[in-house]
Amino acid sequence: MTRERADALLVLPSTLFFNARKRIIDLATEHRLPSMSPTREFATVGGLAAYRASITDLHRRSAGYVDRILKGANPADLPVEQPTKFELVVNLKTAKALGFKISEPFLLLADEVIE
Repeated sequence: MTRERADALLVLPSTLFFNARKRIIDLATEHRLPSMSPTREFATVGGLAAYRASITDLHRRSAGYVDRILKGANPADLPVEQPTKFELVVNLKTAKALGFKISEPFLLLADEVIE
């Protein structure tokens, strides 16, 4: 059986993974794996990037739903909406440690760059 090495690590949302984020990122770094997660806390402890729907925007839009329901709207009649605002966090320190060059246009898209 041939064992192939992973090229990257994608950490899915989970309380277990979130609580072990430092250990997960330390292992990824030790094995020189770029890692990405939907929570910025992974990027702040050394993950390469984080990308997710903006929680602030989701809360703001949820308040609009609550307002309409409290004013008598039937929840079943309200449209289902998809997120429209996303947040990108890039850890340049990790990128440099892994030997990655992140392009300037990509960095300009980031909401936060950790140096």
